[in-house]
Amino acid sequence: MKIIREEVVPNLGSSFKVLLTPGLNDTFLWHFHPEYEIVYVEGTSGTRHVGDHTSVYEGSDLVFIGPNIPHLNFDYGVRTSCEQVIVQMKEDFLGKDFLNLPEFTAVKKLFENAHFGLSFSGKTKDIVAQKLKQLPDLDHFDQLMLLLQILRLLAVSDEFSLLNHKPAGNKSLQKEQQRMELIYKYVETHFDQRPDVNFIAEQVNLTTAAFCRFFKKNTKMTFTDFVNVYRINQAKNLLLQDKTVSETCFAVGFESLSYFNKLFKSLEKENPSDFKKRYRK
Repeated sequence: MKIIREEVVPNLGSSFKVLLTPGLNDTFLWHFHPEYEIVYVEGTSGTRHVGDHTSVYEGSDLVFIGPNIPHLNFDYGVRTSCEQVIVQMKEDFLGKDFLNLPEFTAVKKLFENAHFGLSFSGKTKDIVAQKLKQLPDLDHFDQLMLLLQILRLLAVSDEFSLLNHKPAGNKSLQKEQQRMELIYKYVETHFDQRPDVNFIAEQVNLTTAAFCRFFKKNTKMTFTDFVNVYRINQAKNLLLQDKTVSETCFAVGFESLSYFNKLFKSLEKENPSDFKKRYRK
């Protein structure tokens, strides 16, 4: 598996590109591009993999990714409908020196931090999400004005976290990502069949101990915890399809209903039946 360099072409008559829900959930698209990228995804839970950072987002996600940072498409492996708004822009999309203007001091710092990958939360995520959703219905001039508002909101927000401890755009991660692709696909196809850490370790040419260290370093989770989080995400999808709690429990690979309920509540802060009632209502 080779990392793919994505060619980004701005929308006709625009200095940047707006992309809606590309629908690549069956494609492991490990890619990079020289453009900065804002990604908002809503209506699902999935994998956030940006540079060296891997984690799971819940319900929605808002990230700002700097140039040439390898990242995975945020809808990979998603089995329910979701909405995405993606904005891609070059550093000089408003001219060579626009970031040096005094009015753009905070935005310049935002662009510098984007080289680490940024994840936004709280009110910032909610407000920016609503503005991103408005972009497709505007003419190009109003899109530009709204994008500047969005960048300003992100620039002055303190509701963000750096996804990598150092700039992530200049490293070759091909071997590591080949391993992660195999692991993702193995979990995706075996999450309901007791995924075997020894088997997948052998598949990626690591001893079990070395695999566990590699996986924890890349995901900040143990393999067991990652599988359980994946199972619970799939369980939520089944509950929203009106499956019973018992049907859901066994369909996603748990053998104990009590353990399923306990783990679900630990991760979601409510038990499965309450989750189902709240969202079905």
